Amino acid sequence: MADFKIKLAIIGVGRMGITHYSIINSHPYVKITSVADTSSLILNLMKKYLNGIHTYDDYNKLLDQEVLDAIIICTPPSLHYQVAIKAAEKGIHVFSEKPFTTDNYKARELAAIFEHKKLVNQVGYVNRFNDIFRTVKNYIEKGVIGNVIRFKSEMYSRTITKTEEGKTWRDSRENGGGAVFEVASHAIDLVNFLIGKPDKVTGTSLTSIYSKNVEDAVNSTFLYKNGISGTLNVNWSDESFRKPTNKIEVFGSQGKILADQHGIKIYMKNNSSENNLREGWNTIYITDIFKPVPFYVRGNEFTAQLYHFAECIKNNTIKNNCTFRDATNTLDVIDAIFNDFELNGKF
Repeated sequence: MADFKIKLAIIGVGRMGITHYSIINSHPYVKITSVADTSSLILNLMKKYLNGIHTYDDYNKLLDQEVLDAIIICTPPSLHYQVAIKAAEKGIHVFSEKPFTTDNYKARELAAIFEHKKLVNQVGYVNRFNDIFRTVKNYIEKGVIGNVIRFKSEMYSRTITKTEEGKTWRDSRENGGGAVFEVASHAIDLVNFLIGKPDKVTGTSLTSIYSKNVEDAVNSTFLYKNGISGTLNVNWSDESFRKPTNKIEVFGSQGKILADQHGIKIYMKNNSSENNLREGWNTIYITDIFKPVPFYVRGNEFTAQLYHFAECIKNNTIKNNCTFRDATNTLDVIDAIFNDFELNGKF
């Protein structure tokens, strides 16, 4: 096993591609062999400073010429499907940045193909690997706050804070732009992870603040057949937030949870000695519960998700925590949000 190496390529070496490169390059069982990007500047820098890395200006050339076990896809979302489908044809495991694809029918097709071929498939919904949100999930599943009644999932960032001249992929929904695909997808996937996929989406509003062709803010209501209901509130044009922030609030019959990436506040109607929670308010910080990772960039969860991908390849008995099927469920909710707005949100 000491000689075992997962031969891996990264397709798309922008901000997330470079982040993922730095993390997965630290894994003892991974060898990055090649990268592909359309930027000659990026490729020239890679050639200059990284010995032994093959560079390509076309992902097709990379997939045709390299012998690979896995790839990480960090291109604009509109390209994810065609890269992933070619990888599947060659028997290559895939980690794709979210939102996986911009079409839930294509997403469902990819999920079925990768399941049939028994290839590891994972999408970068990083909240599933955050120690705070995993603790929240554990509390909910153990019934620490009783039966879930209502919830609120929020995400805020300062991604778009002025009107941009010219066209970028972020201003095109077809390319994966807009607050829903880029930001709300995280908040939606967190709902699916903690509560489950909603049965109905209603009351959607999409608001443009600075963008011309896409929404900058979204509000929606999620309904469940078991009586649970919740709201989604997302704004990627909120300058009051220095960094992207996910928040979840869960109200239950025996208590209430308020959580973000960094901590939990939990109100208990009664003591829970087995969970070390007293009646009233309790505070848990990320530093109280986090699991150390070998290499830190942006947050432990970014390393945890990529190491999980590598471990799933190395040990095929491990169940992946964020599959293409999981991401397809998130895209189903996104599709329902857009459809609800078109049918009911316009005057």
